[in-house]
Amino acid sequence: MKIDKNTKEEQLKLIPRIQEYIEYMLQVILKFPRTEKFNMGNEYKCSMYQMLENTLYITKIEENKRLYYLNKIDALLDCQRIYLRIMYKNKWIDEKKFKVAISKIGEMGRIIGGLVKYYAKDSTKRI
Repeated sequence: MKIDKNTKEEQLKLIPRIQEYIEYMLQVILKFPRTEKFNMGNEYKCSMYQMLENTLYITKIEENKRLYYLNKIDALLDCQRIYLRIMYKNKWIDEKKFKVAISKIGEMGRIIGGLVKYYAKDSTKRI
């Protein structure tokens, strides 16, 4: 099966979006209270780096394994949404930072959703 040009473009669009998001969130995490900077900040950073790593795998692995990594990325995005809600509820971040981060996650989620639909549709054809 050939990779659709739009799908390849979506994969390539995702990487700089994740990079922007990580850069933004690192700045936010630096302003956390000291105790939470190391606890919640570390969890959040690990989640973001895992997401980036899994995204890079998508372009390198066989097509039949891509759906697995896309689902892992989607789950990590859900975790990060929950972390953000906790941060906002505890007033570690303000409403503006919360909205910016949630919108960036939403944008990445839409790209991931499109890729999941594409690869899920393709995997049903092979069965």
